Amino acid sequence: MRILVTGGSGFIGSELCRQLVGNGNSVVNYDALTYASSPDTDAPLRRYDNYSFVRGDICDIRLVSKTINDCQPDLVMHLAAESHVDRSISGPQTFVQTNVMGTTVMLQAATNYWRNLSSSKASSFRFLHISTDEVFGSLGAEGLFTETTPYSPRSPYSASKAASDHLVNAWHHTYGLPTLISNCSNNYGPYQFPEKLIPLMILKALAWEALPVYGDGSNVRDWLYVGDHARALTLIANQGNVGETYNVGGRNERTNMQVVHTLCDLLDSMAPHSNGSYRQLITFVADRPGHDQRYAIDATKLETELNWRAEENFETGMKKTVQWYLDNQSWWGAIQSGNYQGQRLGLISDKH
Repeated sequence: MRILVTGGSGFIGSELCRQLVGNGNSVVNYDALTYASSPDTDAPLRRYDNYSFVRGDICDIRLVSKTINDCQPDLVMHLAAESHVDRSISGPQTFVQTNVMGTTVMLQAATNYWRNLSSSKASSFRFLHISTDEVFGSLGAEGLFTETTPYSPRSPYSASKAASDHLVNAWHHTYGLPTLISNCSNNYGPYQFPEKLIPLMILKALAWEALPVYGDGSNVRDWLYVGDHARALTLIANQGNVGETYNVGGRNERTNMQVVHTLCDLLDSMAPHSNGSYRQLITFVADRPGHDQRYAIDATKLETELNWRAEENFETGMKKTVQWYLDNQSWWGAIQSGNYQGQRLGLISDKH
């Protein structure tokens, strides 16, 4: 297949590109290379003839349209997005611009391209929009998010992703564009930008710095290994029913404190420090504004209809993740020498 992936130099997108290229697909990665993307992330793919890269903003309708027309894709997998909740609190306009306006541009360009395809190619074309479980809001102590859970976003980030989901649905119903949507739980694994919880804790621990945990650490997330997520996306794109939404979750609910304890214990075993256990570095800090208490995905639809199963559980996935960061200091070291050294983001200022 010929596949256009937006955001293919990001965390999830790069894993997806590696899998797609490895399986023999022809992949064009369209990415703006913002702060959270690294040119080194797609380094393993550059030797493949069936991989190419276009640097561009998804809000640029001319370049998006040119790229789609040049690529002639059978499938568009749209991952490009601003995705960090803390950054959305301090700078919401960027999230609206990229996630809402950028998705609108992608839908417009894809529709124009699809309408000019032959009937056979038009019938097999798909547009997969990758979203988040955060659009559903916050859960209580029980229950799971399903594909029919009402939307209730509570941060500028989740609100912008909810808007993009609604736009994708609108394009399908109004213009007939053959779209699909996936909503995933928290991802973790190799190549994740260190502003996110798991890589941030790993790198701060290795530097023997305080490990900042929001509030009392009781917030719960469902953790999904990025390789399992990428496999699910390919399955949804190829076998999912047009117009449908599929939830992707790892069935690995953990409190933030449990996550940090797991990381500390793994590092104690895999990279012991002369000062003792990494757990002593844990420090509680003021909670994130509007911090959702619990997310949890019900992936039954994906599991039963498309026969998907996660290959990694939380323990095996976390061990692989820690080992990758231990083995790839050159990748995260280049990021730390740039514009992100582990500082806290998302505090509300007077101008917002």
